[in-house]
Amino acid sequence: MVVLAASIMSKSGKVLVSRQFMHMSRNRIEGLLASFPKLVGTGKQHTYVENENVRYVYQPIELLYLVLLTNRQSNILEDLDTLRTLSKLVPEYALSLDEEGVCKTAFELIFAFDEVISLGHKENATVAQIKQYCEMESHEEKLHKLVLQNKINETKDVMKRKASEIDKSKIEKNRGDKGGFMSLQSMGSGRIESSFSDLSISSGGGGFGSGSGFGLSTDVESYSTKSKGRQPSAAIAPPKGLGMQLGKSKKANQFLESLKAEGELIVEDVQPKVGQSRGAAAPPPTDPITLSVEEKLNVALKRDGGISNFDVQGTLSLQILNQEDGLIQVQIETGGNPGVLYKTHPNMNKELFSNENILGLKDPNRPFPAGPAGDAAGVGLLKWRMQSTDESMVPLTINCWPSVSGNETYVSMEYEASSMFDLRNVVISVPLPALREAPNIRQIDGEWRYDSRNSVLEWSILLIDNSNRSGSMEFVVPPADSSAFFPISVCFSATNTYSDLKVVNVIPLRGGAPPKFSQRTTLITENYQVV
Repeated sequence: MVVLAASIMSKSGKVLVSRQFMHMSRNRIEGLLASFPKLVGTGKQHTYVENENVRYVYQPIELLYLVLLTNRQSNILEDLDTLRTLSKLVPEYALSLDEEGVCKTAFELIFAFDEVISLGHKENATVAQIKQYCEMESHEEKLHKLVLQNKINETKDVMKRKASEIDKSKIEKNRGDKGGFMSLQSMGSGRIESSFSDLSISSGGGGFGSGSGFGLSTDVESYSTKSKGRQPSAAIAPPKGLGMQLGKSKKANQFLESLKAEGELIVEDVQPKVGQSRGAAAPPPTDPITLSVEEKLNVALKRDGGISNFDVQGTLSLQILNQEDGLIQVQIETGGNPGVLYKTHPNMNKELFSNENILGLKDPNRPFPAGPAGDAAGVGLLKWRMQSTDESMVPLTINCWPSVSGNETYVSMEYEASSMFDLRNVVISVPLPALREAPNIRQIDGEWRYDSRNSVLEWSILLIDNSNRSGSMEFVVPPADSSAFFPISVCFSATNTYSDLKVVNVIPLRGGAPPKFSQRTTLITENYQVV
């Protein structure tokens, strides 16, 4: 058996695909196929026709003919078996059994025909084997590609580590070489501390005092400042007080003198005060009785405006130094806010509180427990909670407007503070995409610091009062999606609360003069975000 060619034709005689397996000219193939429609009869049941030179073995497939050209001496049974195999492959590879579907998959059909017939003779292969041969999947090739991809990934990881090491070395070098390092540290610590010391508030004979903890300790990272057109820079100050210092070294003095010669303002470091703690921790009480009013604020603001969550949770706690002062009752005055819901401790006399706003134990002969001077928690007397959907109750709103222009993203930010509170130690933390260098700050009301490890830009305002109820900041970073700058976290504190709760008097149950007491009032953020 010798198959000269395998072809797919339309019933009108148009040749769609033809594959020759013996050396034949194109004109001869076209002439043989052109005579095929004339030889096919309309009412015949045969699957082959002959002329004086070749035999046509064919099979109709819907609107097409699958035709094998063989010599007249070939085995007709083998030819029919070959035709049957090819007729199974055509629907597997053709998109549709019409002219368009066959023409689009012409090469796939030719490759499949080559797997069935080799040099005019049929190969001993099934349809499944032929499909596998055409797919040409190789386990060795997959394994090679997998090993190659692993090497590429390892190389990328090495590159990232090297880049990170280079960035760290640059940062360390800049810390040691960049001018203004020590002067920035001094301005970022001493001035902040002195500002907050002047803002301490007391009531009822005792108060926060200069060591109230609202000042920042000198081991925090200093905020940027400007000096004679220089770019702002941030650096981490070396810890102080780790050992005895008799004086500055000669090298340090030379460094300071060179900075003064360049026009830098040098301010001496301020040593941290005794008992001063990092953050907003209050100092130990010194009065016999201390009552602390604390409200924690949980707010989630939408980036396009509106409130997702606004929740205020407050507590009134009592701290007594001496056990003999424990037989007392506390008279309070609420601010009359109808949205505040109060809840007393289970051991409190609820009827006494409802009628006279006096907090006392159910058993009047039982004293309040006394604690050590370092116990800052105290005894909880009263809790309250307030929830709202009114946007005017929000003490601080943040607007962030990122816009991409060319190869840069311009981010404009603005804060607006309510007149209800004077906010202290405001820090607005904006997440940024991974950067090799600090962002370019174009304009800012306040100070800024870039945390390269967490890729966060911190915008700080020491005090927001009637003089600066609104402010703005603008910076530039490489192109980034607008969602990369959210969620924005905010933290601050204030010395008045939503409940406006005040301690009016402390009543001794044994009689005598009212004992001396102090009241501490603070509003802090627990979770304040723009999402």
